[in-house]
Amino acid sequence: MDNQKNIYKKLLPIVLLLLSTQIVFAQKLIRYDLYVKDTLVNFAGKEKRAIAVNGQIPMPTLVFTEGDTAEIYVHNLLKEETSLHWHGLFLPNKEDGVPNLTQMSIKPNTTHVYKFAIIQNGTHWYHSHSGLQEQIGMYGNFVMLKRQDDKTFRKGIDDLPTLPIVLSEWTNVKPENIHRMLHNANDYPALKKNSVQSYGEAIKAGHFKTKLKNEWKRMLAMDVSDVYYEKILMNGKPSADLTNIDGKELKAGDKVRLRISNGGASSYFWLTYAGGKITVVANDGNDVEPVEVDRLIIAVSETYDIIVTIPTENTAFEFLATTEDRTNSASLYIGNGIKQLKSPQPRLKYFEGMKMMNDMMKMNGDLDDMGMNMSLNQMDMNVVMYPEISGESKPKQSDDDPNRYNANALADIVTLNYAMLKSPSHTSLPKDAPVKELKFELTGNMNRYVWSLDNKVVSETDKILIKKGENVRIILYNGSMMRHPMHLHGHDFRLLNGQGANAPLKNVVDIMPMETDTLEFNANVEGDWFFHCHILYHMMSGMGRVFSYENQEPNPLIPNPKLAQRKLYADDRKLHFMAENDFATNGNDGMAMLQNTRWSMGTEWRLGYNDMHGYETETHLGRYIGKMQWLMPFIGFDWRYRKMGIDEQEENLFGQVNKKDNRTAVSLGFMYTLPMLVNFQAEVYHDGIVRLSLMREDIPISKRIRAGFMVNTDKEFMVDLRYILNKNMGIRTHYDSDMGFGVGLTLNY
Repeated sequence: MDNQKNIYKKLLPIVLLLLSTQIVFAQKLIRYDLYVKDTLVNFAGKEKRAIAVNGQIPMPTLVFTEGDTAEIYVHNLLKEETSLHWHGLFLPNKEDGVPNLTQMSIKPNTTHVYKFAIIQNGTHWYHSHSGLQEQIGMYGNFVMLKRQDDKTFRKGIDDLPTLPIVLSEWTNVKPENIHRMLHNANDYPALKKNSVQSYGEAIKAGHFKTKLKNEWKRMLAMDVSDVYYEKILMNGKPSADLTNIDGKELKAGDKVRLRISNGGASSYFWLTYAGGKITVVANDGNDVEPVEVDRLIIAVSETYDIIVTIPTENTAFEFLATTEDRTNSASLYIGNGIKQLKSPQPRLKYFEGMKMMNDMMKMNGDLDDMGMNMSLNQMDMNVVMYPEISGESKPKQSDDDPNRYNANALADIVTLNYAMLKSPSHTSLPKDAPVKELKFELTGNMNRYVWSLDNKVVSETDKILIKKGENVRIILYNGSMMRHPMHLHGHDFRLLNGQGANAPLKNVVDIMPMETDTLEFNANVEGDWFFHCHILYHMMSGMGRVFSYENQEPNPLIPNPKLAQRKLYADDRKLHFMAENDFATNGNDGMAMLQNTRWSMGTEWRLGYNDMHGYETETHLGRYIGKMQWLMPFIGFDWRYRKMGIDEQEENLFGQVNKKDNRTAVSLGFMYTLPMLVNFQAEVYHDGIVRLSLMREDIPISKRIRAGFMVNTDKEFMVDLRYILNKNMGIRTHYDSDMGFGVGLTLNY
């Protein structure tokens, strides 16, 4: 009996220890169930399809504490496949949530479980990585709190009242249609944003020569964003009030920490505050030394933690998020009482930006750095467009002034740049590790909306092999006319910004045109990791690479790697369709085209209302060549019918004759974009007949009026004027050498 008691006494502490251990571990397992389902929303005056998770947009904010284990059940109730990517998180590769790379897509009416340890802290977010689902609701905050005993815990920062915010945009246009229109250079976004830079507006602004030079260098009009959005949302609302946090009413002197994620598909946001300075305390989930600024721009997919102070009683101060193109905004009013508004961002000076762009680009399409060493967002070429900095009366900065594009040197407004970010601790990589250096040029073509690295999209490249343990250094040069937020999955990188051992840790780097930035990371987590531009439509166009660890174990979630790769490559190989038809009084003419990154297949037709006017179709299959894609060799097929008299014949400028009513011919040729965006086409048919053509279809006369012309060596010509009614309809008048004068309704898709 005594022996039994002794045994029980010895076992009791062990049992209690085991029980307490089980309780502790049970507390660390945090489970979320996410139900992904179609819904209808009305954010901007029309009921449209969206995707809600647990019945809400944005998706629920997921909160963990470092040391927890996340167990997230994704129940796909859609009629299509989906996925979730945990942006900025350190986790096993198979949990990263990139379909066809780290897992296969989650099938409709199935459940997928993501399970991983929380081994970091900070403000992050999560979103769908399937198609364009992110654009229509699949984004949300992902917050990981510090442990109370964390040595990096900062009093007065980490213990402040906190509000997670996810910024986003909404458009009533289907994202698939947006993507298609971007590839087809549709005017709709510029019209909606009132940013069309026509010849009429150029003359009015005294910038006719600027516009002429712009088109001489084969450039489209200046723009700072790709898409027009009807609404900007802050936590799913265009405007909201923050009067209390956790039941405690906010009052004068209170500080509030805002955890801000840019969940937008393509919008950058200016962040400003009516209550004074903004204090930046973290970026991309990593602490930085506090820095005070008047404003900052948050790139697509970036996160910033900022602190704002309520300066006075009985006032709610506006925290304003404005799109980079300054067409729309969302507001949060912080505090209680009368609303104190922040001055809106003034309209951009587009023709000044166009002039700057002209100076930047050479005739061959390369950028000219004008002798400047640009990096870290310190030199912002767009300052020429900012009235709040450039003003209307300020003298032009000298071309020799090294600060002529430095916002902080030109104005009293303090704008955050990457050089200001400093980690509170050393971030140096292992000194004895081998170094692998990679260089990439960010390349793009606005005319055809092709975005790439080194003029290659994802499907045109192999995975980039890296070795576990080595330090990977990436040097990025932006040779395109757009800024790009480049995101690395699964790792933080050091952004070399002049802070030495305290270089900030990030997972997104925003790179301006002509800028060169260097980042480095230690390769410490095996797998296939995506590196891509986070503007959704740039990524889907192929702007990215895959880093793959050598000699890694196969991913059990990718049972058929070849099939997965084909599906991954399908994104940027996707064909985009466009069509247009003019129903005119003198005939019917139109075109249809399928195109992707390199290939184009187009058919044009002219259908007369009688035999004398005839019928004609031309089909071309071509491949675009070169970084700027100004040259397209093609093969063609031409069929035409026109009733000709007994003695009637068609003779071209070279004396070559066609006597037939019916003509069927195969051809070889090329199309080349000349200065002024005029297309020169040369074609040789199988019967030896040669045809040369000059044409342009979209000369911007005014905001809604476009002109066009065509002339060829068959002695045919056409001139036209078109008035744009909306994105799918216009009124057109034209004169055709074969069909005469006509007026009609043009429909386009």
